[in-house]
Amino acid sequence: MQAMLARHPDVLTLPETAFFERLCGDLKWRWGDRDARQPRRRLRQQLGLVHGRARHELQNLQRDLSGDGTRSPWPIRTESCVQHFVDLLDARAKTEGRTSWVEKTPYHLLYIPEIERYIPEARFVHVIRPGEDVLASIVDANLRYENNNAFGGGTVQWSQRWNRAARIHCEYARRPHHHFVFLDDLTRDMHREWQRLCGFLQLDAEAKLGASCDQPIADLRNEPWKRDAVSGLPGKAKRKAEGLFGPQMREWLQQHLMPYEDVRRSCMGGSSGLHTEPGMRYLSL
Repeated sequence: MQAMLARHPDVLTLPETAFFERLCGDLKWRWGDRDARQPRRRLRQQLGLVHGRARHELQNLQRDLSGDGTRSPWPIRTESCVQHFVDLLDARAKTEGRTSWVEKTPYHLLYIPEIERYIPEARFVHVIRPGEDVLASIVDANLRYENNNAFGGGTVQWSQRWNRAARIHCEYARRPHHHFVFLDDLTRDMHREWQRLCGFLQLDAEAKLGASCDQPIADLRNEPWKRDAVSGLPGKAKRKAEGLFGPQMREWLQQHLMPYEDVRRSCMGGSSGLHTEPGMRYLSL
């Protein structure tokens, strides 16, 4: 979906920044992992101050976003850091003659309250696949790229995380800033889904698209599992679960994963558009 939007002449996008994950932390606790520690509300958090470690990480991010090697200090307040991040991407989009930008970091699903608080004009596109296939993709990535620890944790933990994500999707089903795309719907009727998406994002659905995605949206050296997804030319959805999992594992997953059709019914009943003032728009995937 990110690569499809990158083909649109009005949209700027970029590799995952993990901005809010770096800024706010507490990732494992937000997932509800069993080994996660309850975060302590420190005085600096109550005052809206950013941890020094997070500001150091954001300096590296600024170098990548600005493209000029800049590593100037970030503000000490959370709200100011978010505004600085938005200003950087607004400026980059304006320089390239684009009116919108897309930031796609999957874990930002866990930081929607912060994003909505600090970027009230943000719009969210929820892209959802069957839980079985998500788990199969994680297993497949572990098998093929065994030296990468991005998908460590095991089937039980990732099943619990998918359920956590599904509940969050459903929670935002009737919010006007949120739009839902189910992968099998996209591959079954791409024209209809594209029209729906562009209507929600106030993009010209008839604009001439690039032949393929020509914006750098992933670091394929460190994220080789994204290689088949960066062209922006979606093909038929692959049901990896059927090829990777035997009957016993599929039965376990069906018993432990929130039913995909329940998620679809909840989310598709509440998706709607939103009018915003003209200007730069933040689109989160």
